[in-house]
Amino acid sequence: MPLRAFGSAVALTVVCAVTSLVVPWSRADTVGGEEAVQPREHFKINRPGELTKDDANIDYNSIIDGMARSYVASGDKTAARYRGWQRFNDAPYLSDNHGNRYVNNYANAIADEAGYGQLKPGIKMPPGAIIAKDSFTYTKDNKLFPGALFVMEKLAEGTSPKTADWRYVMILPDGSIFGDTNADSTERMDFCHECHERVAEFDYLFFVPEEYRPPLPVK
Repeated sequence: MPLRAFGSAVALTVVCAVTSLVVPWSRADTVGGEEAVQPREHFKINRPGELTKDDANIDYNSIIDGMARSYVASGDKTAARYRGWQRFNDAPYLSDNHGNRYVNNYANAIADEAGYGQLKPGIKMPPGAIIAKDSFTYTKDNKLFPGALFVMEKLAEGTSPKTADWRYVMILPDGSIFGDTNADSTERMDFCHECHERVAEFDYLFFVPEEYRPPLPVK
């Protein structure tokens, strides 16, 4: 029986009990007293379950309140604000780039006004543009688990030449920050920009699959 059938109370319990699923991230500092190997890609879900748009929205709505509270515990400003921004997909979609998790694309007003909703080659996001992607896992055996919050923030020109002035942050489901290119954990996020280099012509931004793009509001 899918977890969503039990309602949000059970889903929120899962948010608190998911520690075992994030061990590959949370043990990145040391393992057995020795330095751990830093990940080169997202911890991948080998058996993701398939969800219709309706079911994906039901599952997301059942756990997002609990996930958001955990993200906010990180102290990151975006974690406390992103749910008030426009969501650019009409339902969570399965993202291979995020380890076969279901994700959502949120963007702040600066990114929206700069054309994030209609990504075109040569587009350039201004400083202050922020994109946030929250995530969850749904498995073939009908289990639902919260995922990380992924943040990209455009910095002032010349601030971070290595990452084309993008700041990458990953906040784990328990509210801890796995990595931040603006902090001491820069090397943990190298694989993020290496992946986004594939879309350099779109200012390093992946966008929503076409079948998940709702009509844009008239401005």
